Amino acid sequence: MGKFIVPDLPYSYDSLEPYIDAMTMEIHLTKHHAAYVNNLNNAIAGTDLEAKTLEELLANAGMLPAAVRNNSGGHFNHSLFWSIMGKNKGGNPTGKLADEINSTFGSFENFKNEFSKAATTRFGSGWAWLLVKNGKLVVSSTPNQDNPLMDVAEVKGTPILGLDVWEHAYYLKYQNRRPEYIENFFNVIDWDAVAKRYENAL
Repeated sequence: MGKFIVPDLPYSYDSLEPYIDAMTMEIHLTKHHAAYVNNLNNAIAGTDLEAKTLEELLANAGMLPAAVRNNSGGHFNHSLFWSIMGKNKGGNPTGKLADEINSTFGSFENFKNEFSKAATTRFGSGWAWLLVKNGKLVVSSTPNQDNPLMDVAEVKGTPILGLDVWEHAYYLKYQNRRPEYIENFFNVIDWDAVAKRYENAL
């Protein structure tokens, strides 16, 4: 076993039904995420990069071989993605995070529209993010497996919510209907988990 490992899902594969189907969840974790982890471990094996944390790799992504950049991003992004979803979740955020969303975007509905637009308009494969930058909330998107922690990101900060818009994340259920998948993502967001990440990012 290499340095990095695929995390266990904090819920069963079918927990996010009917919004994200069990087969997609299983393939996504055991095939796609596992491949990023295996490829990352292989790419750093026997090099001084083995001593680096995942966050250290991301911070210097622009100077690393493509295999390390892509697969470290894939591992981080998916690990975050699994952790901010859950069974019987959705709804609206509460507390300090809700206040900040309302203050920054005007309303939760405005935030939802901006986040959905970032996810819908990301050309090809990539991610949409809600991140904390200098204490403020910002919506952005990144191509491929890049993320806001990377030195190469257009908008840098600490991601607290991420949505995978690679076709492998939704194609079995939604085919080319990315906007429908994005809309349904809001039914599985664990806002308590996002709020905890928000607090830690401040």
